[in-house]
Amino acid sequence: MKLSQFQFPLTNDKIALYPPRWRDECKLMVLHKDSGEIEHTIFKNIIDYFGKGDTFVLNNTRVFPAMLRGNKEKTGADIGVFLLRELNREQRLWDVIVDPARKIRIGNKLYFGEDESMVAEVIDNTTSRGRTLRFLFDGPYEEFKESLFALGKTPLPEFLTNLREVEDEDRERYQTIFATEEGAVAAPAAGLHFSRELFNRMILKDINKVFITVHMGIGHFSGVDVEDLSKHKMHSERLIISPESAQVINNTKRAGHKVLAVGITVMRGLETYVTTNDEVNPYDGWTNKFIFPPYRFAVPNAIVSNFHLPLSTMLMSVAAFGGYEKVMNAYHVALEQDYKFGPYGDALLII
Repeated sequence: MKLSQFQFPLTNDKIALYPPRWRDECKLMVLHKDSGEIEHTIFKNIIDYFGKGDTFVLNNTRVFPAMLRGNKEKTGADIGVFLLRELNREQRLWDVIVDPARKIRIGNKLYFGEDESMVAEVIDNTTSRGRTLRFLFDGPYEEFKESLFALGKTPLPEFLTNLREVEDEDRERYQTIFATEEGAVAAPAAGLHFSRELFNRMILKDINKVFITVHMGIGHFSGVDVEDLSKHKMHSERLIISPESAQVINNTKRAGHKVLAVGITVMRGLETYVTTNDEVNPYDGWTNKFIFPPYRFAVPNAIVSNFHLPLSTMLMSVAAFGGYEKVMNAYHVALEQDYKFGPYGDALLII
């Protein structure tokens, strides 16, 4: 497959700026991958396509407020700092991206907050844009973390922040109701549609839910800069699949029931470390799995995902599951039927 095969026209009015009032009432398109048949419903009806013994696999990562604005010492230059991941808790070390990168050198100090009470020193240049910062904070760790995150903003995707400002309400909007494991700079968008009411209805239908953790990094939204997709390298992301979750997933498959991957991160996680008999292994490590057509899936029988942007790796992964022509046709229908794209937009279930 070639990059150019995943291009399609998408105007700004098709991107959802805000989520629906109720999480589970966005539009849901259902694509039957064998026949190509398409149905239109709303998200809370997703359980109509599943039954007793089926299992939904969700990503319980939690987004932290990763976007900071600071000032460089002496010059006072405005510097954007994007927190990627914590490297060392005791030493207050963080892997970050700075913008503009050309103005920052090892040894520079950056000041954050109106009173400039939060100070960081650049101690390493890890990549052409990346840096390692040491925050100079003498208080307890929890006090440091609270102070740091109070200064940050929710890291909405750039294509969304180009259309509107980040708001305080996004801290809750851009977070699943089951987000418990802090470490992501992007939300698992398909999981945003689940409500407590929907979980309760799943219980009534004896549909299982299990959680894995995939800490989505900035690379999740990085563009693909090669035409030949086999040459694209994904950024690594932390992946944790507990023995308990793996057992539920494998028991579901052995019993002949459906496994639904809620989102592309879950799809990639489930396919990262698979046994020879197509079962999930417990795992605690990193994944740079890139799924694009053609691909034989070992674990999930169904996926649900938001409608993604042109040329995105997420779209490529969806096409790998549903079939390139059928998925691209579904996206064409979505444009005609005014479905909304992006993390606050509508969803596509492929069964």
